Amino acid sequence: MNARINFYASSADAIKALSALEAAVNQLGLEPSLLELVKLRASQLNGCAYCVDLHTTEASKAGETDRRLHGVAVWRETPFFTERERAALAWTESLTQLSLTHAPDADYALLAANFNAKEMVDLTLAISTINSWNRFAVGFRKMPAA
Repeated sequence: MNARINFYASSADAIKALSALEAAVNQLGLEPSLLELVKLRASQLNGCAYCVDLHTTEASKAGETDRRLHGVAVWRETPFFTERERAALAWTESLTQLSLTHAPDADYALLAANFNAKEMVDLTLAISTINSWNRFAVGFRKMPAA
């Protein structure tokens, strides 16, 4: 695949705005490890090679194990994740694949059982933000470094 445009250089103001949103998401109080799992899972679903590479690397640097990182793609079939993480991953899948799932009540109930109202909104913003990054990276074919 060939890169299309450098979206960072093409509209610095747009990327500055998205970067500010990313910075805000990271300051909302959700566990950094949870955020990396969510970013990784959304990026897997969206087929974003750049973001999968980035968030796998960031999660590893933050102490996440290889076993859990490899297990994110099949999280429902593994015992590696807490109930809170499972709720976040289910919500991530629901919102990332919104046209297919319509955010089902079962996923919302699991979310509400594991997160308070503020955390639910904050997690939804985190999911929305990584989906935005994925659309830039996939759309403009940003590739991970070799």
